[in-house]
Amino acid sequence: MQGIQHPLAKPPRNDLVRSMSTAPIQRRGSTPVMVGRVEVGGLSPIVVQSMTNTDTADVDATVAQVAALAEAGSELVRLTVDRDEAAAAVPHIRDALRAKDIAVPLIGDFHYNGHKLLGDHPACARALDKYRINPGNVGFRAKRDPQFSAIIETALEYGKPVRIGVNWGSLDQELLTHLMDENAKSAEPVDARRVLHEAMVQSALLSAERAEELGLGAERIILSAKVSAVQDLIAVYGALAKRGAYALHLGLTEAGMGPKGIVSSSAALAILLQQGIGDTIRVSLTPEPGGDRALEVRVAQDILQSMGLRSFAPAVAACPGCGRTTSTVFQELARDIEDHLRASMPAWRKRYPGVETLNVAVMGCIVNGPGESKHADIGISLPGAGEQPAAPVFIDGKKATTLRGANIANEFKVLVADYIEQRFGKGAKADGKVNSPAG
Repeated sequence: MQGIQHPLAKPPRNDLVRSMSTAPIQRRGSTPVMVGRVEVGGLSPIVVQSMTNTDTADVDATVAQVAALAEAGSELVRLTVDRDEAAAAVPHIRDALRAKDIAVPLIGDFHYNGHKLLGDHPACARALDKYRINPGNVGFRAKRDPQFSAIIETALEYGKPVRIGVNWGSLDQELLTHLMDENAKSAEPVDARRVLHEAMVQSALLSAERAEELGLGAERIILSAKVSAVQDLIAVYGALAKRGAYALHLGLTEAGMGPKGIVSSSAALAILLQQGIGDTIRVSLTPEPGGDRALEVRVAQDILQSMGLRSFAPAVAACPGCGRTTSTVFQELARDIEDHLRASMPAWRKRYPGVETLNVAVMGCIVNGPGESKHADIGISLPGAGEQPAAPVFIDGKKATTLRGANIANEFKVLVADYIEQRFGKGAKADGKVNSPAG
């Protein structure tokens, strides 16, 4: 076969190498907005937020859920404010959280009667850190502008930012009908779905323009345009990002339950985030009955961390398992380590600055185990089926020790804790390297 060279033997072209480089994501420039003590937009880290599903009028239940969401890492929490009892409860919720030393900013979610509730309950208006309103139901026909204006004037009075949140389930029907009629008369009409996208973008931008006319600066305006289909979300936010510098809140409006909701949210948000679009995100998961509301916070964190945009908790790399790993030891250890790290993070975050950047590997056999463990900060390669009952541990790329016997899991947890103390504790070495224990 002289004269024929295998394609893989050719040297890589320079342009191909450049295209494969891992350049950091270039964030879209946006106007920063302060929500309480949290900055959204500009070059600030993308903010994770969530929403309670308790009856806001139930102060104890709402305080408990806000506290749980904040502990999980939610940096903003939204509350439903739908009636007088809920509005009256908001200051008590804020005070109870402060008594627990929980200062997470609170957002009031208003629909239909927000102008009245804010006007009738000034303590609520003061206690909230941001108002969320929907231009599709803030008021209808002749009442729309006066009621919208009343909310903006309240925001001005108390120095609060506002999220103008368009939702395709409650879109301004007058605007949509107008755009549909214009499209029908056009010489080259477009698909009705594109008209729907344009209606959402215009609804958000026209409302923001009106808020600015009333005196609310762009530094107090956040926009969102939520839909429940991945491709629609990408299209709408792509258009919205090109037509203004307002800070943007990302999220599917009804992502769904379980894996479907997680996958849909991940697919949509990852594409937009990769394009530099988005300043704060919420993963709107339908919880299982009695399920953990904080799951949506962890999914949002995992999306940002997997894309290299933020670090929230140490990453655990674990192999998926195969015929070589018939033992469940590595599966149980991977689960235990990940659960242990996540449960420890609230305390560790205060005690060990930077611990969220830690990488841990829990591997199941000798095929990839040692190599993956060397790439991690600390990793263990467990014995697979038919292998010697020994588990080498690698620290900072070097073999540090070998664990044997029935107590491997607990011994590895101790090594991880020691590593964290040595690397991230007050007496940590400047180079971040850890002195490995003798093998």
